[in-house]
Amino acid sequence: MLFHSPNLSSYFNASRNSTSIRVWLKFTASISSLKVVWRKDQKLDEAVDNDKSWRQCAKVVKEVLNEPGQVIPLRYLEKRRERLRLPIKIETFLSRNPLLFDVYYDRIKPKTQPVKFLRLSDRLQRVLDENERIYVENEPLIVAKLCKLLMMSKDNVVSADKLVHVKREFGFPNDFLENLVPKYPDYFRLIGNPGEGNSFLELVSWNPRFAKSVIEQRADEESELTGIKIRPSFNWKLPSGFLIRKEMREWIRDWMERPYISPYDDASNLDQASQEMEKRTVGVFHELLSLSLYKRIPVPILGKFTEEYRFSNAFSSVFTRHSGIFYMSLKSGIKTAMLREAYKGDQLIDRDPLLKANDNFVELLAEGRKQREEQLNLQKQAVKNNVDMVSMRNSTLNDLDLTESEDLYSS
Repeated sequence: MLFHSPNLSSYFNASRNSTSIRVWLKFTASISSLKVVWRKDQKLDEAVDNDKSWRQCAKVVKEVLNEPGQVIPLRYLEKRRERLRLPIKIETFLSRNPLLFDVYYDRIKPKTQPVKFLRLSDRLQRVLDENERIYVENEPLIVAKLCKLLMMSKDNVVSADKLVHVKREFGFPNDFLENLVPKYPDYFRLIGNPGEGNSFLELVSWNPRFAKSVIEQRADEESELTGIKIRPSFNWKLPSGFLIRKEMREWIRDWMERPYISPYDDASNLDQASQEMEKRTVGVFHELLSLSLYKRIPVPILGKFTEEYRFSNAFSSVFTRHSGIFYMSLKSGIKTAMLREAYKGDQLIDRDPLLKANDNFVELLAEGRKQREEQLNLQKQAVKNNVDMVSMRNSTLNDLDLTESEDLYSS
């Protein structure tokens, strides 16, 4: 169920009849003391779990890409399994993902015995080349995302090293600081050297086109469609069966009725403990998750930007306090903040154009595993055929022996 703040009371009245799952809380006047017990959402947990396999494969590919010449002795990669958190041996990994690498023999040093090396397969190289084309095609989107991240931040400056750390979350290419940022001097200024811990990316000019959140854009589109001025507001969505107690219903209703505060507005005059700051913080998280590829980001990663985006030290409680807007998955022991409205079941509703790069990689993995399964089936069929032939031969021999026995008996 999706609804804006005017529909809150009807939802809450209807929810009184639901008893299967309950959200308990302790309510006081202070925002920070509002406690909501976390409840599992199986479908959203499945969404997090769906891409665990390909992300693990991507780590191994990245390890090889970072090597000189993009080749590596197999035994060296085997020694890095623990760091890569790969639970299986490299040989097993290669057999399960046959289209990722070619295995060949070479010498690590002159006069040494040849050993197994890995290099990118032609199929994987074509995927990487295609992904480069996708990045070029969607460069305006990447620039807009980067501008938005800076425009929401304090003083419009963000640590360059932190941005590199979240490049995968937002779909930035690996070399965006080296090759993309210098192409747009009207937007960006890079201060210091990335990788040395003291470099920053600064916004040079403010573009009003980028200073509009997803929620504001949605309100504008609805206003244009209906001819009625729609106020920007969060969508509130909970799975059926959730019950919210009266005190929290009243607090949410009042909070939702407060004016929306854009994450691109100056928040320097807001009290950190005020409901206005809470409104702005929820807006920032909503926008950050909306800009991300999968509309979800691990909470520890968000925590790295506490200073840049003026988050409180207890910022993660926002995700459970506003459980109709967000969901916090605990899958794989990592807290991941998710945007509820972005999903239908375990599937994304609107897919970011940059996701095509990840899709290409996933399709390659699926094709390789299908190929492996077909080979295994052929091997099983060959073994079965051999068993059948042996059985048939033994049966024929038995028949011959029986015939000879009968002839002897007759004579």
